Amino acid sequence: MIQRMKKAVRTFMLTASMNMAGILLVTRTGGIGAVLLMIAATLFFLYENITPPAGDIGGSPMDTKRLKQLGRGCALVLYTGLTFPFGLLWQFWSFHAISGWTTGRILLYLLSILLWLCGEGILLLNGCLRLMISSVQMGIRYRVLLCLCWWIPLVNLFLFYRLYRLAVQEYETELEKEELNAVRKESECCHTKYPLLMVHGVFFRDFRFLNYWGRIPKELMRNGAVVYYGNQQSAASVASCGQELTERIRQLVEATGCGKVNIIAHSKGGLDARYAVAKCGAAEYTASLTTINTPHRGCFFADYLLEKAPAGLRNFLAARYNGTLRRLGDVSPDFLGAVTDLTAKACLERNGDLPDCETVYYQSVATAMPKAQSGRFPLNVSYYLVKHFDGENDGLVSIDSALWGDVHAILRPKGNRGISHGDMIDLNRENIMGFDVREFYVNLVKDLKEKGF
Repeated sequence: MIQRMKKAVRTFMLTASMNMAGILLVTRTGGIGAVLLMIAATLFFLYENITPPAGDIGGSPMDTKRLKQLGRGCALVLYTGLTFPFGLLWQFWSFHAISGWTTGRILLYLLSILLWLCGEGILLLNGCLRLMISSVQMGIRYRVLLCLCWWIPLVNLFLFYRLYRLAVQEYETELEKEELNAVRKESECCHTKYPLLMVHGVFFRDFRFLNYWGRIPKELMRNGAVVYYGNQQSAASVASCGQELTERIRQLVEATGCGKVNIIAHSKGGLDARYAVAKCGAAEYTASLTTINTPHRGCFFADYLLEKAPAGLRNFLAARYNGTLRRLGDVSPDFLGAVTDLTAKACLERNGDLPDCETVYYQSVATAMPKAQSGRFPLNVSYYLVKHFDGENDGLVSIDSALWGDVHAILRPKGNRGISHGDMIDLNRENIMGFDVREFYVNLVKDLKEKGF
């Protein structure tokens, strides 16, 4: 109730501040009193624009700097929507309330309309800029649409409302996350006995400023986890990457004295990790291996593509990719070697030579997309091809192929959204209704801790 009253008062005050010229005209207030009222209205308007109340959309003093900016942007857009209809009603009413029209009064009335519209525009522009700067969920698409279509009637109203709803949902979600992490901060629920080694998939690298795992590592570390990265090449054979991972693990164990690591590997990274454990001596340094959307039994569609693609095209793509990745830091990238090792034929042959180690705890996670639209390009395209050859899948890897070990999980959230291959590494930094990828990893690592790893 108090919150609603505050919102009502602020709506009234903002409306009055933007229409103060019209109020003075209707009430025929002049002299020093009119000047003081205009100054007070202007100062109040500026203050509300500089420090808008994020709490008016549901807030908390625990807000982070980004969240506070996001909440303030939402509040400004909200108050634009609340004050505009009242301002419009005031303009119509004041037109009829003013008597004895003169040239001066006409000019003052037009000035009051101009000041009101400028005020609403400043309020909305300030809010939208704050949202564009602070929002993660808005994405590039909506930012471009807003820049291109803000001037188109009705279209701009739809965009403003859509962006406002996205921002409010993001604000509420992130605020809940902040509060949850604050409650469990002391427990350090992700502080496992052995540190985490997060291993990327094919065609990606562990860049310093562009984390392969999105927001996941930060969330784990906030809950006590110690996180390291595989740093293997973006594209090379499973054997080559397995050797790199083993050397990486040895270096970590020697440098930190941690004894072992818990490996969490995505996509081809799971094959690299299994090879490191089974063939390269990493078993003595590995407590557990969790694979996420890993094609353990390969992808039949990869066999098909390699068979059908002309040799000239394959070699051209390989040469371009390898050349580019050498410039980005890969020592010996091998595009064709990486792709070939993902085929069903190669995986079936390799599986017979990669027995699970009895001292390592194995578990796997698979996800499914119920429809192509659940994933973004190119997963929405490859989904049909994978479904034809491999069945139910995440856009790249089938469920049957992703399951490995005695313990496994298949994620099928309610609804039609599904979980794509990219969603499991927070590729798009998207808050998915019904599935919190960050919380999934927190619970996964928490479970490893409870098991003594």
